[in-house]
Amino acid sequence: MIIVTGGAGFIGSNVLAHLSESRRSQLVVCDWLESGDKWRNIASSAIDDVIAPEALARFLDDNADAIEAVIHMGAISSTTETDVDLIVRSNIRLTNDIWDWCTRTQTPFIYASSAATYGNGEAGFDDDMSVDALRTLAPLNAYGWSKHLVDQRIARRVAAGDRTPPQWAGLKFFNVYGPNEYHKGGQKSVVAHIHPAASAGETVKLFRSHNPAYEDGGQLRDFVYVKDCAAIIAWLLDTPSVSGLFNVGTGEARSFKDLATAVFAALNRTPDISYVDTPVAIRDKYQYFTQADMQRLRAAGYTGTPTSLEDGVAEYVRSYLETDNPYR
Repeated sequence: MIIVTGGAGFIGSNVLAHLSESRRSQLVVCDWLESGDKWRNIASSAIDDVIAPEALARFLDDNADAIEAVIHMGAISSTTETDVDLIVRSNIRLTNDIWDWCTRTQTPFIYASSAATYGNGEAGFDDDMSVDALRTLAPLNAYGWSKHLVDQRIARRVAAGDRTPPQWAGLKFFNVYGPNEYHKGGQKSVVAHIHPAASAGETVKLFRSHNPAYEDGGQLRDFVYVKDCAAIIAWLLDTPSVSGLFNVGTGEARSFKDLATAVFAALNRTPDISYVDTPVAIRDKYQYFTQADMQRLRAAGYTGTPTSLEDGVAEYVRSYLETDNPYR
């Protein structure tokens, strides 16, 4: 049995779909489905059970002997969330509790960290998990801070030689896009945001640059297709000797203009892009460059080839966003 917390969410449901296609393990989703269409994210996967987060602790204890691994994707993932107590409960307390349970029961543990831990990127994007290296990072928002706190807690325990799960991995996801993100509202990827306008033959709007080093639309991100994220998690499950803190990206920064152009290309349309001011509320915390350093994951033995921006966007648009059933 494999538990996937946040299993009905964006990355979690894609992990579930990948494992459903490739493994015989029973799959258990831990998530709230609420009153919308979030349930559709998991409707096509072979699931053994669905439990609410408040029932997780008892479920873990009751099924300890049967649980092969816990994949912890559940979190408050909004970078604009202002209820820090909610972030602490959901992102810090729950992760620490699951880590402690997996340590106690010697169960493999994979959890979602984030590239938001790198802040404005001044300290680089090296997934060095040493205590000293992590201390140099300065997240720009409470979400990034919560992920960073967990990373640091684990790094201190590893450095001290404390007992850990038999396998553990923290994954610093960069800018993920792909199917099953529709419930995320304003936190959806730019692909999902601009697709309706591009599909309708309208002008797509991107943020204007307020940094003289970057042209409008030239802001750079490491855009990673969600199916690549799921493949990395499946590889980790199949490679129990590998533990550590790892970036999850492509290793190549691309511009938002490139991204929008790829959406138009997938629709066989000529790009039509205009620019609007970045909202003042986020302007001073806006990242102009992110790029995952993928050397550590490669050195650990991962050989998968990242999906190119053009190929990932084309599949997302044509196989999901332009269809009657956009769910994986």
